[in-house]
Amino acid sequence: MKTSTVYPGSPYPLGATWDGEGVNFALYADNATGVELCLFDSTESETESDKIKMTERTHQVWHAYVPDLKPGQLYGYRVHGPYEPENGQRYNPNKLLIDPYAKAISGTIEWHDSLFSYKFDDPEGDLSFNETDSAPFIPKAVVIDPNFDWGKDKSPKIPYYKSIIYETHVKGFTMQHPDIPEEIRGTYAALAHPVTIQYFKDLGITAVELMPVHHFITDRYLAEKGLTNYWGYNSIGFFAPDVRYSSTGTLGEQVTEFKNMVKALHTEGIEVILDVVYNHTGEGNHMGPTLSFKGIDNASYYRLVADNQRYYMDYTGTGNTLNSNQPSVLRLIMDSLRYWIQEMHVDGFRFDLASTLARELHGVDKLGSFFDIIHQDPIISQVKLIAEPWDVGEGGYQVGNFPAGWTEWNGKYRDCMRDYWRGENSMLAEFAERFTGSSDLYQDDYRRPTASINFITAHDGFTLNDLVSYNEKHNMANGEDNNDGESHNRSWNCGAEGPTDDPEVLALRQKQKRNFLTTLLLSQGVPMIVAGDEISRTQNGNNNAYCQDNEISWLNWAEADKELLEFTRKLIKLRKEHPVFCRRRWFQGQPIKGTKLQDIGWFLPEGTEMTDEHWNHDYAKSLAVFLNGRGLHSRGPKGEQIIDDSFYVIFNAYHEPLKFKLPPKPYGTAWIKTLDTSENRVEDEGVTYNPGDDIEVEGRSVVLMRHPKQKS
Repeated sequence: MKTSTVYPGSPYPLGATWDGEGVNFALYADNATGVELCLFDSTESETESDKIKMTERTHQVWHAYVPDLKPGQLYGYRVHGPYEPENGQRYNPNKLLIDPYAKAISGTIEWHDSLFSYKFDDPEGDLSFNETDSAPFIPKAVVIDPNFDWGKDKSPKIPYYKSIIYETHVKGFTMQHPDIPEEIRGTYAALAHPVTIQYFKDLGITAVELMPVHHFITDRYLAEKGLTNYWGYNSIGFFAPDVRYSSTGTLGEQVTEFKNMVKALHTEGIEVILDVVYNHTGEGNHMGPTLSFKGIDNASYYRLVADNQRYYMDYTGTGNTLNSNQPSVLRLIMDSLRYWIQEMHVDGFRFDLASTLARELHGVDKLGSFFDIIHQDPIISQVKLIAEPWDVGEGGYQVGNFPAGWTEWNGKYRDCMRDYWRGENSMLAEFAERFTGSSDLYQDDYRRPTASINFITAHDGFTLNDLVSYNEKHNMANGEDNNDGESHNRSWNCGAEGPTDDPEVLALRQKQKRNFLTTLLLSQGVPMIVAGDEISRTQNGNNNAYCQDNEISWLNWAEADKELLEFTRKLIKLRKEHPVFCRRRWFQGQPIKGTKLQDIGWFLPEGTEMTDEHWNHDYAKSLAVFLNGRGLHSRGPKGEQIIDDSFYVIFNAYHEPLKFKLPPKPYGTAWIKTLDTSENRVEDEGVTYNPGDDIEVEGRSVVLMRHPKQKS
């Protein structure tokens, strides 16, 4: 194929845009001296069938229009300029480069020395120059047809206070599911399958938070060990749904398949949130490969060490950091976010290592340019924005410091709840703070309890089952001599390390899992459950399974814990039926209008209210909380008051049973036991308890007492 005519085209939009008659190509490359557009006939082509010199440049954007090209066309770029690593410039036209705005990428990288701009055997290292062509070993960008019949699709727009987030992996969720057709397991199509969607509906979750689907790479050192980057936190294409999860094709079909998945989930009222990694790319540090950004405009895209631009600032632990302070890089991020909202119809984002995006020079500035531009953007500001509020740099732990409009993974909630249930001392005050939404972190910024994304476990760390089954990590399969992953469990393994047949140990572990799930789903804020925790998924003690694309990470449906699944379903149903557990506003600790009772009250086992002295008792591990169903404020569309049942939640983290006296008559006249984690039950007991009655609560368990609402 040889192109006879090339027109100047337009500098916008960036990327490859098909208009029905041809394709406009536009590439930002500020410091480049020349750009060549390379076209390929098929994924098997090792060399370009046509090389087009792009002569038009508007400001920093090179552009050309090529008539007669169609969707499915493969392409890449060769960019010319100085190769001066010490000055931050790493141009090498021998390297075929992936378009940063590619909407689809045809395959995965085949690792080869040619993908690096320097010679491996040269004593000058990355200062040397590698002339070997990389085209045969790098996947090509794909021109796509953006048309899609969305029908009446629209975002469910579920408010935060009604949200229950389910973090899952596209492949791992369905890879071993016996009721999913084998040919689509592990793909976008499998997540859209009626069996999957029915499971989500029966469980009761409102949103799936997908681990990274932006096209990513597997590091060479992992590939050489026979491992892979299973989690996907190594993006190289911020617009392209990863081809690994496509069951239908590699030439743009993956885009259509992703859209069909979103449409199917939306039809059933389930939101789609993407875990996005804009803090770094898969090109690594100065010794990493040249795949895209590094060869297009290294000095613009990355944060370089000021006094030696050969090296990269690394706030992510991955070797590089995207320079989100640079206007064109910031535009890339914003364009990507808008694309996924407008063209792919996703409902929100969870930002990996979000503190990195806020860094101005070296410090973290919560009012940095990244947050300013999102705040004023009429599209991005209206979807769910969830921060992982830390990075690995100095001052990077920023839980509670993100601006209004953002929610945060609340790492302090996770740590507190783990400490409480393993029996740590002096936990009551912080436990109460976290259980009620972490007002100490969010209230002063005019945010609400829903700013807190509460979680016990996440993809990174032990599963819930392993949290109560292992004291030590068991990561030998990762090939790093068990030196990777978090070293501190912050839990308690319930009597034995790993698998056991001891019925007492097994019963204790099951109860502890129920305790964690109950605490999570009765807490104020937005609960996040990790896929598989509800069926006792195990990774056999591996707390860093990022490189395990196998049975270690995949959900094992054949051994699903059906009792825990049923408990979790009922628990979620309980939360959704009772707005007292998912308030929109903070507890005030003040008497409710029309009643002498406050909206919340804290009690000792003796049935008397706690004082300041009790909160500071070193060894106390048990308390109860009264939640007033009349203290919800106006909720209805016309301002009508919503009245719920009242609840008395009893927490006993002590290892022995304790008797708890129900509160006196003003708090309620007839109480019904609705949940008991020691009995694996979430349903009304059928027995009515009176004020002052004693309730025996087993060691390390939760009991929930319900007082039916009374309208007056």
